[in-house]
Amino acid sequence: MRANRLRELLRQGKPTLGTHLLSSWPTVVEMVGQSGMFDYVEFLGEYAPFDLYALDNIGRAIELFPSMSGMMKVDQEPRTFLACRAIGAGIQNILFADPRTVQDVEACVKAVRAESPATRGIHGVGMRRDVGVIRDVGKPAFVQALNDAVVAIMIEKAPAVENLDALLSVPGVDMVQFGPADYAMSIGLAGQFDHAQVREAEKFVIETALEKGIAPRAEISHPDQARRYLDLGVKHFCIGWDLRILFDWFQAQGQAMLKLLGRGEKEGGAAGNYGR
Repeated sequence: MRANRLRELLRQGKPTLGTHLLSSWPTVVEMVGQSGMFDYVEFLGEYAPFDLYALDNIGRAIELFPSMSGMMKVDQEPRTFLACRAIGAGIQNILFADPRTVQDVEACVKAVRAESPATRGIHGVGMRRDVGVIRDVGKPAFVQALNDAVVAIMIEKAPAVENLDALLSVPGVDMVQFGPADYAMSIGLAGQFDHAQVREAEKFVIETALEKGIAPRAEISHPDQARRYLDLGVKHFCIGWDLRILFDWFQAQGQAMLKLLGRGEKEGGAAGNYGR
């Protein structure tokens, strides 16, 4: 079974750095690995189109780089199916979207952990890539690999913040990510990600996670956004989104070229004002 880089770093108490991909093209995963800069790559399965063959290919690309592991962000339903297939493809860690209750968080943990007396999960034996399809099926190493899988949860809904202590008391939660966009919408402040109430909730989530010995993670676009989180005690980051990077480049360089060509910004494509 393959070592889990993210788990190793968490166990050692070291900072971690990942990056987000919406593209399921495995060559993009390879480019992340070839940079040598990231401990893991997160495939945003909650947002991106993919099939099970794509997950296998993402897993293969990750395995080219011993110093990098993978994570997949999965939808709230069907969380068990998606978690099992992602791990089976070789994407070792799971970020669960939208838990609201203790029962939701318990279901997230059980979806990852093996169905054995010691781990009390519901993840069964499978003939998938993570066990070499037929080589290590159902062996103790498989149970250990599932126990090493990092379980991360999004805290992004009002009920989750209101009952945060109980949610983070569920055994098996390793990492927490606050979701300002969903949280803002859930309290009637859609689009107001920087509202004082949203920022205060984020601070509360980070402080509570640290008190409970759970790793809080921050998502940022640029390194200059990290300082606020570092000051709060955060040392785990996931930086950048492949499509955001592309869009910013398209917009900035397109505008610069249109200016050189003597054409006004309004003559650009219809998407010229997207995201402003």
